[in-house]
Amino acid sequence: MNSDVTSSGAQIVLAVIPIVGIVIGGIIVFFYLLWHHHEIKLQIQSGTYHHQRFDLKTFSLLTGLLLTGTGIILSLFFVLMAGFSYTLLGGLIPLILGFSLLVFYKVNPDFKKKEGE
Repeated sequence: MNSDVTSSGAQIVLAVIPIVGIVIGGIIVFFYLLWHHHEIKLQIQSGTYHHQRFDLKTFSLLTGLLLTGTGIILSLFFVLMAGFSYTLLGGLIPLILGFSLLVFYKVNPDFKKKEGE
């Protein structure tokens, strides 16, 4: 930052904002995990706990679509703004990850077996 334009007080505030955001986010995640732990513990004690399996099929489809869409938009943006340079990797990496997850969704034999049942 150019110290001629902004005061030292403003620079301190701008430096503290991300730190405060990370701390508050960490506190929220901690209390969510603590609450979830107590909820599962009480469900086990009352006998109403049912283990839910992670749905890899839906996760891979949703994450693949989101990453592909984000990668396309970022790639177009970086090509238009900076041309073909190393900044384009910021869009190509999520694009390739999204394509990979969509290919995984399409070719995984376990997913096809479940659809046929």
